[in-house]
Amino acid sequence: MSKKSAKKPGIDERAAPRLYLVTPRLGDVGEFGSRLEAALDAADTACVLLNFADADPGAAKKIAQALAPLVQKRGAALLISGDPRLAARAGADGAHLRITGEGLEQAVADAVESLKPDRIVGAGGLKTRHDAMTAGEADIDYVMFGEPAADLWTPPMAELIEKVSWWSQLFNVPCVAFAPRLEDVAALARAGADFVALGDAVWSDPRGPAAAMRDAAAALNYAAGTP
Repeated sequence: MSKKSAKKPGIDERAAPRLYLVTPRLGDVGEFGSRLEAALDAADTACVLLNFADADPGAAKKIAQALAPLVQKRGAALLISGDPRLAARAGADGAHLRITGEGLEQAVADAVESLKPDRIVGAGGLKTRHDAMTAGEADIDYVMFGEPAADLWTPPMAELIEKVSWWSQLFNVPCVAFAPRLEDVAALARAGADFVALGDAVWSDPRGPAAAMRDAAAALNYAAGTP
């Protein structure tokens, strides 16, 4: 397994970890575009993972096409959750798969075949170390640990830190670690995450997404300067 050297937005190899944004499940763009712009303008962001409220491909394509310019003109990569075909049709930069156990290997192989080398393929929803290693062997661009399940459950932070540390010490495929709270950002960066993902911690912050992103960026800087 090796880190990708292709010059793609968001997944270039860097010495310091970067932020990765995960959107709420969107049914339309509405006012979310302005909130996303505020978040991206507040702090350097590698990727934005776009989630949809339903499986209607037409509605999803419209949302992706509306948000793609906002993300891409700021140097970040727009990734589509779960649908590699939509990523190509909507002008996104890649897809993020959430498949585990049976079917994982084939799903990842199909996504890699359809999107690489021009677009990004990431994998999350990886319940076991074996699943993570299977995905990592398939020429993907990153693995993600700790992202919320369908019922919004996230693993205990100690367990997530241990998994991130294990991966970063043994493998070279970049690792994204999902932080449920802003207070978790520094710990995940110190554990070895190449990217720290944030979702509801940004969108639900009463101060607004920009303030949350500035705090997250400060936490990354703190972690980078901590022995």
